[in-house]
Parts: sequence; C-alpha cells; structure tokens
Amino acid sequence: MSSSQPIRVCFVCLGNICRSPTAEGVMKKLVAEAGLSDRILVESAGTGGYHVGEPADRRSAAAARKRGVELDGSAKQFGLDDFTRFEYVVAMDKRNFGFLKRLARSGNEATKLSLLRAFDPASVAQQQDDVPDPYFEDNFDAVFDICQAGCTGLLAKIVEEHKLR
Repeated sequence: MSSSQPIRVCFVCLGNICRSPTAEGVMKKLVAEAGLSDRILVESAGTGGYHVGEPADRRSAAAARKRGVELDGSAKQFGLDDFTRFEYVVAMDKRNFGFLKRLARSGNEATKLSLLRAFDPASVAQQQDDVPDPYFEDNFDAVFDICQAGCTGLLAKIVEEHKLR
C-alpha cells in the first residue's frame, strides 16, 4: 500500500445496527482526536442483510451520544469486494469472524481478519473474545466501553504498524 493511500478499517457484526456502528463511531472519534482522519478511514458492515439502509439502533446511538460519539451511518452488508477495500476487517465476535474467514477467498484476505477484543489487553487476559450483542439485552453502555478499549488498542497497533507518528 502506498503511503498516500488511506488505511481502511471495517468493523463487522451481524446486522450492522448495534456493535459494529458503535465501534465505527468510537474509532472515528479516536482517529480524529489523534489527527489521523486523513490517514485512517473507518466503516462498518454486517454479515447479514437484515437491516441494510437502516440507521444505528436508537439505544446504541443514545449510549454513544452520552459519550460524545455520533453514530450517523446506515447499515450495509459486508461483501466479497470489501476484502479488497479494507486492510483491517475487525469482527465483533467469533461467529461473525468464522463467517468472514469462510468468505475469504485467499490467505491474504484471511490475514486481514481479527476480533476487536484481541486489541484490549484486559479482554485477552480474561479470555473474552466476543463483544456481546446488546440487541436483546440492556448492555449498550457496557458494549460502548468494550468498543472503546478495543478501538484504543487497534488504533495503537495501526499507528505502530504504519509508522503514522
């Protein structure tokens, strides 16, 4: 990748209305605070097409808004071409990670995959791989905190790997 090309990150959950838009919003804010908005582009998608075109779940949006983060995108489905568009494809849980791994057409595409919680040392120490799905539960604030921790670690990794400082 040329140094003039932006680094692209895609967060992926099932429906793209709760977890992945939260991670997208958190990461965009962290990237902006680091002064890297022109170097790192962030999106999100779902493995399922259930909510394509819909805004983020109102409860996720409210939890994010309380922390100064706006979830302003609309849901879309992850497609094969997205492996070409993104350098980092970050799944919210093992189920979606497995789906993406099966979807990958090459070893190179598969190497782009990771789990968000793998970037949070506390989650790794506690062997917690999944960002819980808050859709049927009332844990939107906890999911925001998990996304904050994972995105902080991911940004540090990207900055280090691409020597962005």
